[in-house]
Amino acid sequence: MINHQVTEFVNIAGLADNFNFSIRLSLMNQLEKELHRIKEKVDEMWDLVTFQVQGGKEVLINSDKELARKIIKRGKKVNAYDVKIDRMCENLFALFNPVAVDLRWILAVLKINANLERIGDTAEGIARYIKDGETAFDPKLLEMTQVLEMYEAAESMLVDVRQALAEEDTELAHALIKRDKVLDKINGKADKALLTYMQAYPENISQGLKIANIIRKLERIGDQITNIAEEVVFYVDAKVVKHRPKDKKDKNKD
Repeated sequence: MINHQVTEFVNIAGLADNFNFSIRLSLMNQLEKELHRIKEKVDEMWDLVTFQVQGGKEVLINSDKELARKIIKRGKKVNAYDVKIDRMCENLFALFNPVAVDLRWILAVLKINANLERIGDTAEGIARYIKDGETAFDPKLLEMTQVLEMYEAAESMLVDVRQALAEEDTELAHALIKRDKVLDKINGKADKALLTYMQAYPENISQGLKIANIIRKLERIGDQITNIAEEVVFYVDAKVVKHRPKDKKDKNKD
């Protein structure tokens, strides 16, 4: 009788273990599906932001007001994705209580999402400057201020930080943090270049002031891309690199 009861208890315990395992497996599978859905939304948002940044350079060169309007219109979609991704991450926290690498990925995505939205806002602001202009920008002004070089640097950084996230490449992420110095350097020389230009061409002072604002916004985009690169390092290596002196960042890489 006792042996029969023990056997029955063991069988019940075994069924309970199997049931619990099935529940855990189901939750893990659902978590993976939700993570994949969030990743898809981030990719879609990234496509929109990339269009805004890349299109901005074309608008600047060609004074394409129709393209500027498209960039501005994309801003509403970017904002909608920002809200959607935030809600998806919040729901995932509430339903699945993620830990370890999944937790770091979600925390990183929340901050990456916020920075992408800011990049989109900045690109939209640049498009508004250009859309409201009456004439095309003087090529001499673009050359002296190196604003097109800033655009090219920002474009390539945005593409590469996306690759760093997708491939979990922290070496590329660290390199991107250093590449932001290119934008900082051009921004640092901009005031002198603008002053020289506006003294030579006083009739184009309004254009010079707009380019000054555009340069500041491009420098800000570089900072926001750097923030994303720092989140890639946090997600992959579980290391926080922001708010450290630059020499410490460099040593940390070595």
